[in-house]
Amino acid sequence: MGTLSSFSFTLTPPNGCSFRGRFQNNNNKCFLCGEFLLKRRRRLVSKGGFGRLNSVIRSCYNGEDNRNGDRSSTSERESKENSNLATMAPAEEKSDDNADESSASISSRPQTISPVGSAYSNFQVDSFKLMELLGPERVDPADVKVIKDKLFGYSTFWVTREEPFGDLGEGILFLGNLRGKREDVFSKLQSQLTQIMGDKYNLFMVEEPNSEGEDPRGGPRVSFGMLRKEVSEPGQTTLWQYVIAFLLFLLTIGSSVELGIASQINRLPPEVVKYFTDPNAIEPPDMQLLFPFVDSALPLAYGVLGVQIFHEVGHFLAAFPRKVKLSIPYFIPNITLGSFGAITQFKSILPDRKAKVDISLAGPFAGAALSFSMFTVGLLLSSNPSVAGDLIQVPSMLFQGSLLLGLISRAVLGFTTMHASTVSIHPLVIAGWCGLTTSAFNMLPVGCLDGGRAMQGAFGKNALISSGLATYTLLGLGVLGGPLSLPWGLYVLICQRAPEKPCLNDVTEVGTWRKAVFATAIVLVVMTLLPVWDELAEELDLLRSLGDYIDPKQAGLSVHIESIC
Repeated sequence: MGTLSSFSFTLTPPNGCSFRGRFQNNNNKCFLCGEFLLKRRRRLVSKGGFGRLNSVIRSCYNGEDNRNGDRSSTSERESKENSNLATMAPAEEKSDDNADESSASISSRPQTISPVGSAYSNFQVDSFKLMELLGPERVDPADVKVIKDKLFGYSTFWVTREEPFGDLGEGILFLGNLRGKREDVFSKLQSQLTQIMGDKYNLFMVEEPNSEGEDPRGGPRVSFGMLRKEVSEPGQTTLWQYVIAFLLFLLTIGSSVELGIASQINRLPPEVVKYFTDPNAIEPPDMQLLFPFVDSALPLAYGVLGVQIFHEVGHFLAAFPRKVKLSIPYFIPNITLGSFGAITQFKSILPDRKAKVDISLAGPFAGAALSFSMFTVGLLLSSNPSVAGDLIQVPSMLFQGSLLLGLISRAVLGFTTMHASTVSIHPLVIAGWCGLTTSAFNMLPVGCLDGGRAMQGAFGKNALISSGLATYTLLGLGVLGGPLSLPWGLYVLICQRAPEKPCLNDVTEVGTWRKAVFATAIVLVVMTLLPVWDELAEELDLLRSLGDYIDPKQAGLSVHIESIC
């Protein structure tokens, strides 16, 4: 039997012009799908899936008009394709001479297609079939039948219906009635799935979508989703991703050093100060003027980088005991804070929501602990005359950028120091301040930030949607973060807006104490990012001034005023 190797056709456009095209088909490529059809064809032929292969081939060459046409011609074409596929393997064993003769005999009979509509119909791509070809691998229907018969049952989970599962419907969601404690049933189903199918699929326990009520045993109704491992598990880090991460780290080092240089603004040359402070300055100054200030900027840069590295170490230490893999961190440089933190992805599926909360909170808590230590030690050293040579001058308005940190600074440094136009502080204060601000930004409950992941794990996806809208609103109005609210909001929208994927066990609650710890952390985050507005600052100054004129015998009121200031 011959195999079609070439054909030609002539199209006659409406304006009377004609053109002639010739296409070659070497049985290895589809001119619409390329090499992809070859891979699918070999796989389907090896499995005996001739009927499914026919639909793949027809999706490339048949349009809607052709499918709605003559049914007899369609049946005849299908029978020819089946006979070609059935004899594909023996035909490849024939000699090259026979193949050349058959090709020549068929190519000598060109096909001429005159109507434009018919030609367009023959090569119109079915969008749904094309999405199936290019989309992720779906669950095999034969496996679904085996799993329904052997995995689920009266003692575990009684399946009543099935629905698509996954972002593109590439999985299967089994809906039905739970017949036991959800954690025990899920553990049993996971072990049985491995025995039946090996490592081919991942099983997810999720809340039943559009459920009308709760489970009779308490809690939400559950369903079980199934996806192929290669579809559900994140891909490995590529070489280019390592290169990008390294370049971003170098830029973060540069932005941290720049922050250290900018903190010495009172000692910088006037032309450099003018360039960084005057918005009308266009011509950059000679960068060699900054070299003498690099050495004195390194301690602050080390502090900023140390906080970010300690943040990432916290994530890895929390993920290691749970056998969760993390990607290499992608540090985000920022000239105001030195760094906006880092993007760290999960490279394996999280086992449950507890792991999601613990791993997400470990990084910000570690970075905040180190930052607060730096901030406190820096404030104490700022009042020590023996280290006066290491102090730097900063505007007192800096301490109005955070309600919490500003109140702590007032309590340690005193009202007289904070009321001056400039304040002499140790570089550790700036490093701690920047680290705490960055940790607070990353703890905002929105998107795929650490706070968003923790919110999703502690309170669910619906709570994340509500908190995300509130966070975007506060950032857009400049209520949180002051001048950094807009760049941070844009960063989240571009890089971190999507929520984290569900865990294997995405139903079991995390417990009361984890929720309480996270809620307390959110309160501290808001107090850290909330600026001290002018009215509040004036009230604090007025209360302090009134405290200087109050009779010292009024000890109770004096202590109260001191605690406020």
